[in-house]
Amino acid sequence: MADTRFDFDTLIDRRNTGSEKWDKYQGRDILPLWVADMDFRSPPAVIDALHQRVSHGIFGYTHPQRELVDAVIGHLDRDFGWQVEADWIVWLPGLVCGLNVLCRAIGDADDEVLTLTPVYPPFLSAPVLSRRSLVKVPLLLHEGRWVADMEAVERAITPRTRLLLLCSPHNPVGRAWSREELEQFAEVAARHDLVIGSDDIHAGLILDAEKAHIPLATLSPETARRTITLLAPSKTYNIPGLGCSFAVISNPALRRAFRSAKGRIVPHVNTLGYTAALAAYRDGEAWRQALIACLRANRDLVMAAVERMPGLAMTPVEATYLAWIDARQTGIASPARFFEQAGVGLSDGDDFDGHGFVRLNFGCPRTLLAEALRRMESALAARR
Repeated sequence: MADTRFDFDTLIDRRNTGSEKWDKYQGRDILPLWVADMDFRSPPAVIDALHQRVSHGIFGYTHPQRELVDAVIGHLDRDFGWQVEADWIVWLPGLVCGLNVLCRAIGDADDEVLTLTPVYPPFLSAPVLSRRSLVKVPLLLHEGRWVADMEAVERAITPRTRLLLLCSPHNPVGRAWSREELEQFAEVAARHDLVIGSDDIHAGLILDAEKAHIPLATLSPETARRTITLLAPSKTYNIPGLGCSFAVISNPALRRAFRSAKGRIVPHVNTLGYTAALAAYRDGEAWRQALIACLRANRDLVMAAVERMPGLAMTPVEATYLAWIDARQTGIASPARFFEQAGVGLSDGDDFDGHGFVRLNFGCPRTLLAEALRRMESALAARR
């Protein structure tokens, strides 16, 4: 039964609010289902906390208060059985910033960073911007499920490989890696003495009731010692514009390297980012559970619609609010441009190293999603 305390049905007008998502198509009849922010209001507890902070009226330099640190520690223990210590946490103004710091912290210029593709675009740019060599290993589509090709991973590792960048849960393919899969990553990293950078930003968005998010660092003390985990409340609680993220690093040497790479270049988290993070982790759980129920229903709507559309296919989305849609069988040269012309703005698979695919964000009210899917279906039908 839906939790009636929270509204995921009302379509809130985000035009003329400086929204990156909506302003991309300003003045055009294109429904934006691309960049990964949701068209839902943030949890009431977050909004109330921000109002209270704003009413104080002073926005000076701010550090994370112990109350926030305790809320994060409690969240990690409660949700993942992960016991972390306060000094393991390194605060960041964004997860993309964290990926870039991570690549700078590990190895030297021209050392290799390995990642699995398709993947969130900053995974592809951060190594290059950090003067590292990017090594890409394609995921395999095996029996209707995206999996890591561990033999190909082994072949790709060289003496210059220093870092394995993992997206967990995976954006864009929507996998929640199983314990067995994570153990394979950990075993390879241990054998080749690699550091693992794990982006767990979608950890709170597991859609399948029988699955759970497992932070890689919880597998064993040895795995924890070689793992840097990046986390944030931004995706789960829809507060990406407030810029509050953090790394969890148990290994003191890795933590020193990470802080050194961060240096004085990376700015502090802003006051309202800390405020929102505290409210989300402390008081946002009921809202999160209601959100999960909404996203499950939206996912099922997308799955059913894609099954009806000629030439399109997708795998089940286990986590995130992002559908990775295979349009290669349509024969359309640029599926993203085709659907944009049909009035639906999707992320271009080329940006993820996934030519012929599009990514659809279903974190929006059902009426908007249904209309976007209707436009897509009509456009494909008109081609036949």
